[in-house]
Amino acid sequence: MLIPKMILKQLYTLGSLENTESGVVFSVKNRLSDANFIEFIHLKIDGREIPNSKIKLTSAGQTIAASDISKTNAIDFPLRKMVDIHAEFDHLPEGKYEIEVKFKATPFGKLTVTVDDTISKPKENVVKIPRDSEDDFSERAIKARQDFVAEYSGKKLEHIPQYSFDPHITDGNCEHFTGVAQVPIGFAGPIIIHGEHFDGEVIVPMATAEGTLVASYNRGIKVLNESGGVKCTVQRDVMQRAPVFVFEDARGARDFVDWCYKNFQKIAEEAEATTSVGKLKYIDPYLASKFAYLRFNFSTGDAAGQNMVGRATFAACSWILEAFKEHKITNFYLESNLATDKKASQVNVMRTRGKRVTGEITVPRDVLIQIMRVEPEQLVYHGQIANIGAILSGANNNGAHSANGITAMFIATGQDVANVAESSAGILHSEVDKNGDLYISITIPSLIVATYGGGTKLATQRECLEVMDCYGKDRVGKFAEIIAGVVLAGELSLGSAISSSDWVSSHEKYGRNR
Repeated sequence: MLIPKMILKQLYTLGSLENTESGVVFSVKNRLSDANFIEFIHLKIDGREIPNSKIKLTSAGQTIAASDISKTNAIDFPLRKMVDIHAEFDHLPEGKYEIEVKFKATPFGKLTVTVDDTISKPKENVVKIPRDSEDDFSERAIKARQDFVAEYSGKKLEHIPQYSFDPHITDGNCEHFTGVAQVPIGFAGPIIIHGEHFDGEVIVPMATAEGTLVASYNRGIKVLNESGGVKCTVQRDVMQRAPVFVFEDARGARDFVDWCYKNFQKIAEEAEATTSVGKLKYIDPYLASKFAYLRFNFSTGDAAGQNMVGRATFAACSWILEAFKEHKITNFYLESNLATDKKASQVNVMRTRGKRVTGEITVPRDVLIQIMRVEPEQLVYHGQIANIGAILSGANNNGAHSANGITAMFIATGQDVANVAESSAGILHSEVDKNGDLYISITIPSLIVATYGGGTKLATQRECLEVMDCYGKDRVGKFAEIIAGVVLAGELSLGSAISSSDWVSSHEKYGRNR
């Protein structure tokens, strides 16, 4: 199995090279897929080969001599596992060194990792948070950190240490796990959703410290339900990584993009070899000066997919760097800021990032007046004025507060909360129809959600997803529809409160001003 050099370099843990009492040590970490370490071939430091008899490998407290590794005496090397390589060698002076380590691992075959790393002057009296290299999620390791925080800060921890789950489930979600932040959760609903992935009623968990938020959404849900339920549609589904290739001139960049079009199938094949779920759908090229920006667009199943598409794009670009020969590529970066990870952007509003989902409903005139004490004409006129305000401010959303509902649901369900930066974008539209009723819709053009992987497996977060039957595979479309419906409820509620001047009085009664 041919693995590009650029990907192999990622196996090495940069900054791990250190002098020890008996020689030197550095670390490699499996960032490919589950494997077995079946042969250690050689280690060279600045071209000097170190005999295998003077090399030992340690992992999870176990040590094995390099010369003893074989098919029948292999080292288990699953994904994300780290192995320390110890060599009896002269102490290295401060400076940069080339390290070449060659080994054989199934199912990959022979792998050669060549990197540069440095020996730096050790710092004295450095304060470090306690870690346990064997099991950093053990009760012993966690207690050590709790004691450290209390001693360092002078504040005894009373609430942070109170959790009800096996801390090992946070492996991959939180380093230096020390405890939990307890955020209040309230439920809104049930809300009636008419979607293509879900048609029915569901109650909605919302984690927040903002008074009136759950009550406001609950009020909006009442209007939606009295109007027959909200219609929700997932219109697009795509996740990006956007590398940039640098050339000597603009013609090189132009010819490169043409070459990528011709070789799309092979690029997709290389990308998709890293994932059983992700599929490369298309590439959007953007040319400027001597730079070729490629926005890779993937489908990612029930995962949010940022890590998935990063790994897949890296594999594709590694092949591209090896295969493209027409012009010299002078530099390359895996991310150019054109994917706009965790940033609001116009390109995501136009082109979609995550799910593009719309919630829409026609609210009968009498329902709106009875529950919200506002007429459709008032709400629409207020919306027209607010549109101008949104333009003047340069906002990414002409609605009221979609980020409130999205954030509360993200925290409750284990989403990456920083993705609210993209997910908060919204396009609100309202009009009075010929019957005098209110048509209102909200389009969320870059809703980044998951029902599988990431923080969704954590105890409380999984429980919240399971309440909505949104945990696991084939659930992400349903979850996106529910969020769209809840967001529309919030727009109706707050928009009506402002239009009818109930906004301040509500906060006085339920919120922080009480």
